[in-house]
Amino acid sequence: MLELSTEATRVAGILMLAVVTIEFGGWVLTRMATGAVPATEFQHAFARAGHGMAGALVTLGLVGTILTDATTLDGFAGWVARSGIPVAAILMPAGFFLSSSGPGRTKPNGLVWLVWAGAVFLAAGAVTLGIGLLRA
Repeated sequence: MLELSTEATRVAGILMLAVVTIEFGGWVLTRMATGAVPATEFQHAFARAGHGMAGALVTLGLVGTILTDATTLDGFAGWVARSGIPVAAILMPAGFFLSSSGPGRTKPNGLVWLVWAGAVFLAAGAVTLGIGLLRA
């Protein structure tokens, strides 16, 4: 039986609960696609990007959380490896959704910075975990 660290179990639990928010995003997308929620082409594109990013990053975050237990990383490096991708899974979709919200919006508002902040966490988590796995 696979035994996960306390940290891995906590992060994985949070990510599994986040799946409900992805489900909600899918519901909103179907409402946009059927015209029940009016949206511009830009808003459709950002909603699709945010929804796809959320699903992919939550899945990658779960894998990364488990893989971190296979490394010798600890302290800050362990936290970055285990949490970087899950933090990106929150920030990047939030940036897509929040920067495109509002009636008739055709370009992102200032909250688009969340996408780029998430990208930094994604890169840091992936690189740290990758190096940790290569050194294990």
